Amino acid sequence: MVEGSMTQGAGQGPAVERTATVRDFRVPAYVHETAPYAAPGTHPGNAVPPGEEGHPEGYTPTQRDLPVIRRGDTVQVTVDPEAAPAAHSTAGPGPLFVVGDVHGYLDELESALREKGLIDDAGHWNAGTARLWFLGDFTDRGPDGIGVIDLVMRLSAEAAASGGYCKALMGNHELLLLGAKRFGDTPVNSGAGTATFQAAWLLNGGQKTDMDRLQDHHLQWMARLDALEEVDGHLLVHSDTTTYLDYGRSIEEVNDTVRETLTRNDVEEVWDLFRKLTKRFSFRDEGGADAVRSLLETYGGTRIVHGHSPIPYLTGEVGSEDGEEEPRPAVEGPHVYADGLAIAMDGGVTMAGKLLVQQLPLAS
Repeated sequence: MVEGSMTQGAGQGPAVERTATVRDFRVPAYVHETAPYAAPGTHPGNAVPPGEEGHPEGYTPTQRDLPVIRRGDTVQVTVDPEAAPAAHSTAGPGPLFVVGDVHGYLDELESALREKGLIDDAGHWNAGTARLWFLGDFTDRGPDGIGVIDLVMRLSAEAAASGGYCKALMGNHELLLLGAKRFGDTPVNSGAGTATFQAAWLLNGGQKTDMDRLQDHHLQWMARLDALEEVDGHLLVHSDTTTYLDYGRSIEEVNDTVRETLTRNDVEEVWDLFRKLTKRFSFRDEGGADAVRSLLETYGGTRIVHGHSPIPYLTGEVGSEDGEEEPRPAVEGPHVYADGLAIAMDGGVTMAGKLLVQQLPLAS
């Protein structure tokens, strides 16, 4: 059963030439990436069938040149001391905010953060001891995924200098971009035929400009992101799936297992991780509340907060596949469902919905 929505108020990298992005209001392919939402043989990572020539438009084979990041390696982020706010003490933690899927829409992200008072007009941290969590999926589909990552990395350093923090979780699109860079055209058994990370990345909105601008420090940062975290009774995850349970019985174990999987550099293992974290809708239908409880009982927290599945699909506002353009989805805030145990944060910015930044807790 689908419940109603609930809303409660509360240096980027190098310049990139922006072009107008046409948004398709119909159901994009990624909604049906995984069973039971896809017919056999239609996984977006499937390679070109034998005997057929050519590649998807814009296809550029990549080399297996992603450095494997091990414990002890460091990621350096430079902060301009004149731009960063001065640190100041507090008796307790600041307010908690979460951000839904950004998918390369840097302008929309900056606007949403500015509206909540988290950054100033120049794009610098302006929230003192506030705590900010991004729920993953920074790149693909939108025009400037690398600019989004650059902003989040910089805000992480600036927030820490002010006594707050800005942190991020790993989404399935981070795994997809890492896999495309690391494994390129290496064949993998997808369960529905031969696939490659490169083909899957392109078919799921991979942007050549992002790949061209991707640097080692971006790769290191993505490879180290946690898969889930519990903050103030909120279990933060990217995907609305129970497959996190396959990777451990504690938050620390899951996060360690994900990092170790990436470190081992095995294409089949990384593909399986991507495939599992691409699954969705576990909390939406009959039995959804029980699925949420299985995660909360294992990892802690009283509510789960996730991105990944756009709210218009969870509410049924958008979802037909008849080829007709649908109206712009009316997303005003997070969607609370599964007996009030789940909060969805993907406002559907890729379909002209809304990029959500929300202060927690959210009223029942």
